[in-house]
Amino acid sequence: MTTGPAGLKRVEVLKKQTPYRGYFQMDVYRLRHCKFDGGWTEPMSRELFERGHAAAVLPYDPERDCVVLIEQFRIGAFAAGVEPWLIEVVAGIIEQDDTPVEVVRREAVEEAGCEIQDLVPIGTFLMTPGASSETLAMFCGRIDSAGAGGLHGLDHEGEDIRSFVVPADEALPMVMASPCPNANTVIALQWLMLNRADLKSRWGPSAS
Repeated sequence: MTTGPAGLKRVEVLKKQTPYRGYFQMDVYRLRHCKFDGGWTEPMSRELFERGHAAAVLPYDPERDCVVLIEQFRIGAFAAGVEPWLIEVVAGIIEQDDTPVEVVRREAVEEAGCEIQDLVPIGTFLMTPGASSETLAMFCGRIDSAGAGGLHGLDHEGEDIRSFVVPADEALPMVMASPCPNANTVIALQWLMLNRADLKSRWGPSAS
């Protein structure tokens, strides 16, 4: 049984099974929940993909007014029948002993060759709440983009990642030109467009 606002008992888990457990796992819930009219639903089954939680960062250089994005192959896009090489922000899974900040600092080096100098939280988002418990903690990170770009990734994880520098004004239109853009990247770049002036004031040369 889980609780909601004001301590109301709103979900009753009748049974939970885990038919598959590997790097990720699949759980099957048998449950019922409160309805808006005050009653209860009939028992229902819901499959849940458990992949843990993740953290992401948009590397931004306020002095050159540019961002660093990455491009890599994604099996989900391939299976959906869309362009499988996606333009993304840097991201990684939060392991048991990690914090989101530790993850984005490490992944920025591994995936984009960038050292994060400062971080501002953007927010935490549910990725696919109809089928997964995954949340994404997203940040914007101050970097020096001089020399950024190139090929990155860890060979033992099968990563083949291209990083590249894009003027901030061009990044969102470029991503949106894709037939099916990566949602995390769109969220981060839209946030940057709304907060860029504040970041320049906070992180620019006069703030150093």
